Amino acid sequence: MENMPRYNVQRKLEDELERLKHKLKMGYELEVEWIPNNNSKLSGEVKGETIYIYEEDFDRALKTLRHEFLDYTISQIIEPYKKVANQLILLINEEAYRRKEKLIEALKNSIFT
Repeated sequence: MENMPRYNVQRKLEDELERLKHKLKMGYELEVEWIPNNNSKLSGEVKGETIYIYEEDFDRALKTLRHEFLDYTISQIIEPYKKVANQLILLINEEAYRRKEKLIEALKNSIFT
C-alpha cells in the first residue's frame, strides 16, 4: 500500500483503532495520530490517550497500531496490581526504617551509657 495519500492512512488507522476498541471493549479513550518519521527510533508509542504511529509504510503502521493498542490495554489491566505492590513495598520500607531506628536507639543507649 505504498504511496497511499496521507489522509487515507490516517483514516484507515482511525478505522482500525475503532474496530479494536469495539472488539476488545476497551481503550475507548484512545485516539491515533499518524506522524511518519523514518528518523524515529520508535515505531510508535502511547502518550496520554493518544497512540502515535511513526512508521511510514502503511502495513507496518497498522501492525504498530495493533501492538501499541494491545500493550496499552494490557498495561491498564495490570495497573491496579502495580499500585498495590508499590503501596505494599512502601509500607514494608517504612516499617523496616522504624525498626532500624528503634534498634539504633537501643544500641546507642546500651553502648554509650
